Amino acid sequence: MSDLTSAGTAIGGAPVGAEGPVPDAPATGGKERSASLWADARRQLVRDPVFMLAFVYVLVVGSMAAFPTLWTSQDPRNCSTDRSRLAPSGDHPFGFNILGCDYYSHAIYGARPSIVIAIMATGAIVVVGGALGLLAGYYGGWVDTIISRLMDIFFSLPFLLGAIVFLTVIKRQNILTIALVLFLLSWPTIARIIRGSVISSKDLDYVHAAKAVGASNGRIMWRHILPNAIAPMLVYATIVLGAFVAAEATLTFLGVGLQPPEESWGIMISDHQVYFLEDPWLLLFPCGLLVGTVLSFILMGDALRDALDPKFR
Repeated sequence: MSDLTSAGTAIGGAPVGAEGPVPDAPATGGKERSASLWADARRQLVRDPVFMLAFVYVLVVGSMAAFPTLWTSQDPRNCSTDRSRLAPSGDHPFGFNILGCDYYSHAIYGARPSIVIAIMATGAIVVVGGALGLLAGYYGGWVDTIISRLMDIFFSLPFLLGAIVFLTVIKRQNILTIALVLFLLSWPTIARIIRGSVISSKDLDYVHAAKAVGASNGRIMWRHILPNAIAPMLVYATIVLGAFVAAEATLTFLGVGLQPPEESWGIMISDHQVYFLEDPWLLLFPCGLLVGTVLSFILMGDALRDALDPKFR
């Protein structure tokens, strides 16, 4: 028995040596840790009913934006004043708007501008803000100083007031200009998030090991640091998608966003706000879709944060 305990396996299968049980070898490299983190996060998200409900709702709204004909065969511009403000019915579940257009088809087609603007603006802030934050955090010094002061300038601009001023000056309210304005006023936040993550990651052992074997700065940033700093950026990007949907509707409601004949939830709310007491459904339907979409993105972002942060497990 003494021979077995000196060079065999302990009870439960753990390997032992002359000094006792040998601890498991630590995991090496950043890829294994990253893969385990994302795998664990995926399993937690799949088991989270709140995340799954929000995800399904976003998929539904996304399908409305991408393939509106799957949801309605009505032409939103086929209008007749004889049907103005008729109440919902079986054939027309949302009724008719003030111009006598099918309100359900307007709601379906109205999802596209909001989702497209949100995706364009979010993609831009992730690419530009993420790249600038990565450069500022990694190089530091005068690079960090210049980028940080640039961020401070944009941070000093009030979001809503700045958007109104920019869109008023541009005098072209379309999907591209609105997405551009939202990007200009929002990129510093994600740049600061990435900058902080990079600063906390660039002095870790695996980064020093990559430098020791002669890896270039570009390879270290994109292959080693960024994958380990991307989680907070992903969480923020998910939440800001909903914020941009709300921002587009707000700007349109204030008259500096999208303009008719474009279909948009903001236009639907703006055109029918005065009829709330007489025909509340004209306001409730677009508001319900807008609130549901924004809330779903926020819930998904919260669930992602909990899944990607080990402290919340």
